[in-house]
Amino acid sequence: MIALEDIKNDMELVNDIDWDMTPEEAVTLYLEWGNNWSHGKMIRSKEDVSHYFVLNTWEDTGLADSFLESVGHHKGVYGLSREVREWLEGEVNSGF
Repeated sequence: MIALEDIKNDMELVNDIDWDMTPEEAVTLYLEWGNNWSHGKMIRSKEDVSHYFVLNTWEDTGLADSFLESVGHHKGVYGLSREVREWLEGEVNSGF
C-alpha cells in the first residue's frame, strides 16, 4: 500500500489509476485468465498491472457511517462509492 501523499506526488501513477476498476473485476482479469475476453479487457502478460482503490471494512477504517450503512455493516473489500471516489479524485488531483 502506498500513502496518499506519495500518490499525489507521482503524476505518472495518477494518470495510470483505473478509477472504474473494482475488486471483482481485478479477480476476473488477474486470477481467472481465460475468462477475460468476455469483459472487453485483456491481460496480455505479467507486466500488465492496474492501479485502483478499494474500501476495506475488515479493519477500523474511519469510513463514514453512510458507506457502512450502504453495505449493511458487512465486512469486506468493496469498490469505491461515488462519494468516496469524488473525494479521493479531488485529493489525488490536488497535488497538480
